[in-house]
Amino acid sequence: MPPNGQRILAYLGLQRTATRTVLAGTLWPDVTEENALGSLRTALWRLHRGRHPVVESRGGVLSLSDGVRVDVHSFARAALLVLNRPEALGDEMPPELLSHGELLIGWDEEWVLTERERLRQLRMHALESLSTVLAERGRHGLALEAALACVALAPLRESAHRAVAAVHLAENNVVEAYRHYRDFRRLILDELGVEPSERFRSMLPPGRHG
Repeated sequence: MPPNGQRILAYLGLQRTATRTVLAGTLWPDVTEENALGSLRTALWRLHRGRHPVVESRGGVLSLSDGVRVDVHSFARAALLVLNRPEALGDEMPPELLSHGELLIGWDEEWVLTERERLRQLRMHALESLSTVLAERGRHGLALEAALACVALAPLRESAHRAVAAVHLAENNVVEAYRHYRDFRRLILDELGVEPSERFRSMLPPGRHG
């Protein structure tokens, strides 16, 4: 598929809809509006040539055809379910939260970077919340997997490390909780020159924080 066709599908997949003017101006920001719209028309023609239409136009607004599936939407639904309606979750790990990788690797357009960071933040918050929910239900192995997935995503994120320690404490694995705290303390001292927060320290019995 031509690169411009990929960019059109990616933008509409993320934003769901866009007017021709907005889409053309976003994808071709360094040319005149007339030239940008011309480039958009050419790209849409090439995108539809010899295949079922994947982009529809209704009243001047473009969107993906109804039959096109966007995995980012499945991921976002799973993440928002964890955050907004945890009681509706089963006792298993929503696979979308673990399998969702970085959005459009190698793309550096501003609209991609913004959406990539939004989804990254959404995933981290969902994984932390999921870890708490699963730990409360006694699903400690899956709770730990969710917390460690968040740590892997953001190694300096204290709330993710607190989630790991909380799972260890829920299993009465106090030594593991201490070990993880000490490893995190060493990491942020080396990287940032700061100590863990009082909130993290207070999770553990006194006298074992060094």
